[in-house]
Amino acid sequence: MPGTRFSLEVQPEIPEKLQRLVELSNDLLYSWDRSVRALFFRLDPALWENSGHNPKVFLRRVSQQRLDEAADDRIYIEAYNRALSAYDSYLAESQRKSIDKYLHPKKDLVAYFCAEFGLHESLPIYSGGLGILAGDHCKAASDLSIPFVAVGMLYRQGYFTQTIDEHGNQVAHYTTTDFDKLPLRPACDERGQELHVKVEFPGRDVLLKIWEARAGHIKLYLLDSDLPSNEEADRAITYQLYGGDINTRIQQEIVLGIGGVRALRLLGLQPSAWHINEGHAAFQALERCRELVAEGLDFASALEQVAAATVFTTHTPVPAGHDIFDHSLVSSYFSDYAESLGIPMEDFLALGTNAASEGRFNQTILALRASRFHNGVSRIHGQVASRMEAYVWPQIPISENPIRHVTNGVHVQTFLAYEWSNLYDMRFGLEWRNELLNEEYWERIDEIPDHSFWSLRQSLKSELLAAVRRRVVLQSRRNRCGEAQIDRITRLLSPHEADILTIGFARRFATYKRATLLFSDPERLARLLNDPQRPVLLIFAGKAHPSDQPGQQLIRVIHEFSRRPEFMGKILLLEGYDLSLGRKLVSGVDVWLNNPEYPMEASGTSGQKAGINGVINLSVLDGWWGEGYNGENGWAITPHDRHYDAAFRNQEEANELLDILEHQVIPLYYDRNGHGFSEGWVHMSKASMKSTLPLFNSQRMVMDYIRSFYAPAAEQGRSLARNRYKGARELAAWKKKIQALWPQVTLRRVDEALSAVSAGSQITIQVAAGLGELSPQDVRLECVIGTEDEHHNFQASDYFGFTPSGKLDSGETLFELNMEPPLPGLQLYQIRIYPYNPLLSHRFETGCMVWL
Repeated sequence: MPGTRFSLEVQPEIPEKLQRLVELSNDLLYSWDRSVRALFFRLDPALWENSGHNPKVFLRRVSQQRLDEAADDRIYIEAYNRALSAYDSYLAESQRKSIDKYLHPKKDLVAYFCAEFGLHESLPIYSGGLGILAGDHCKAASDLSIPFVAVGMLYRQGYFTQTIDEHGNQVAHYTTTDFDKLPLRPACDERGQELHVKVEFPGRDVLLKIWEARAGHIKLYLLDSDLPSNEEADRAITYQLYGGDINTRIQQEIVLGIGGVRALRLLGLQPSAWHINEGHAAFQALERCRELVAEGLDFASALEQVAAATVFTTHTPVPAGHDIFDHSLVSSYFSDYAESLGIPMEDFLALGTNAASEGRFNQTILALRASRFHNGVSRIHGQVASRMEAYVWPQIPISENPIRHVTNGVHVQTFLAYEWSNLYDMRFGLEWRNELLNEEYWERIDEIPDHSFWSLRQSLKSELLAAVRRRVVLQSRRNRCGEAQIDRITRLLSPHEADILTIGFARRFATYKRATLLFSDPERLARLLNDPQRPVLLIFAGKAHPSDQPGQQLIRVIHEFSRRPEFMGKILLLEGYDLSLGRKLVSGVDVWLNNPEYPMEASGTSGQKAGINGVINLSVLDGWWGEGYNGENGWAITPHDRHYDAAFRNQEEANELLDILEHQVIPLYYDRNGHGFSEGWVHMSKASMKSTLPLFNSQRMVMDYIRSFYAPAAEQGRSLARNRYKGARELAAWKKKIQALWPQVTLRRVDEALSAVSAGSQITIQVAAGLGELSPQDVRLECVIGTEDEHHNFQASDYFGFTPSGKLDSGETLFELNMEPPLPGLQLYQIRIYPYNPLLSHRFETGCMVWL
């Protein structure tokens, strides 16, 4: 038996001329600044790969000789100085003047809470779309130089890394991370002492260490429970992202929400707007309420104050994506906490409960009730979320309730291939980076010669195929495949023969994403893939949650198809999906496939990453593609009515998918017309880039948040806080009155309703409102005018307010409206009354409305 293996790391001394490499390795700006990453790559490309693209690990292991040679290499030093100059210039940039009218750089601060952050593969604290979106949000906030701080958790083992065995089984591997090898440092006070906060659990306190990461202009603070002073079980709270049981989940969310607020306070930070990015961080709002109750506010007033400055983003229409805890579990953790809020446990539990979730506490419900600014992450998802969460505003039409949307976007500098970035620099100059919000600017993509455009796309595909070949060979040899079989599997992966239509599907393997939809007609698919004149390659990648058995079954199904003789080498299933592989796939394939079950795709940002690289989307019209598709920039699968049986819908949409592939995608790619490339393909690929770059990037996304959410939330918070929270107290008391008295409100028409009037004439409408103990100033009476669509649904177009004109003998208040009907011909109108107070964040936030 071999003896024990001991590891020994021989660490170099960084030459004085290269000392700032250490500084660069500790700023996550490297995750989106290629010139910085290139400094490490050029020193030792093999080590850069072996160190997981981690600059800090790289500098601990690079040879002294390479560093000394680089310090004397004029060309390397020139690149080093250019990168440092760009880095220093970036950090010297101040907030753009156009943003100053929304956020004051000194007075405002946005605090962004999320359970995961996917900035780079070297900081493994993300699992998938939510984390990568949060990372892109942070990067865009830095690029815009806004006052912004992010709060999350530091996971000792992070999310799992994946291998797939010879039977297609996903194998999850957890690797313990040495935090000294991450671009982090402990947060310390002015005396250099580490900063710790504590959270209370039943019968004990848990201490949390605060770690600080820098990402350009912004800071990211991460909480870590793995401290010797904690009990062994509590040290494991922050071991795994989405790991453990339901107890671990509620503990993590207490750490994130309550511990996160306490960390910011200890750091001396006073955010003006608070963003709860998905329900995991919802306890954040309760901790801020507790602080205000300790100052002397009653809980209802504290909740109004906190909610006014809070933004909540919901990211999934899938029920399993919403954290729900049994009341007994919540009570065991929060009985003392409810007392500190000054409310009975019954009222505490009601904050996260509705009629449909009786006995269970839903973090999404809590987040909605503890915020006044809410959004989904695409237009379709905003509508879906409005329907799903309509119970919060029971009398408000779904289309008018307070949930809006901000469509997700992706960070261009992270996901745009280096080759495109270089080409833009040469053709457009460096200023293109400042034109990401200018839709008209990107029309100049048409100026790129078609043959050059095609050549660059083929070059990116060659790089991808070479990388895929390396992965497939390693994966196959580990799974004991013979060399002859490996040759068959990789026969289409020659980087010198890249002219093969390549389709990519890479994302989380969840059943609603329907990864196997393509296989509904295997014989037809085999015929399409095996045409010797028009070959097609399918590349799949992705992870399923370790507890998601149906998702893991999808992986096994794809693996089984990939091993069939007719599909071997034509269908590839890659293991180890992460940010690094994702960047290669979204820039290197020809077509990005997405076929979720409508309307379950909240956004689907991988298609945006593909689009900015000239990859053409073939997708169900769901999520972002419902807005992004314009008829010229890709292909759309029309979702079938959900009233049909799911099996029927799947079959019909699978047929449409295969029809599009057979009759549109494959012919267009191979239609060369003697040019050596497909002009039609280049035209569509350019349209993909032009339509995606300016509309679906993360700067546009963050600007939407700034204008419509952060700035209003910050101002609303300040407004209610003036004069020792006078506004919050008044609003809470007024809402209490409304909730008690609203059931008494009645409406009746006083005048005779006219059925026709002459064009240009006015009509007078009189309505008697029984207000009980409410005053006319407590309400708004409104006439809503519109038409019917083909489905007989009312479509509102105009709104007119009534004026109170005295009391009737009945005690009712008379309201009158004089108006000229705004529409020609036949129109419909409805009359409604709802509570009104100038202190409200949204006019319908009370959820109360009565229709005549």
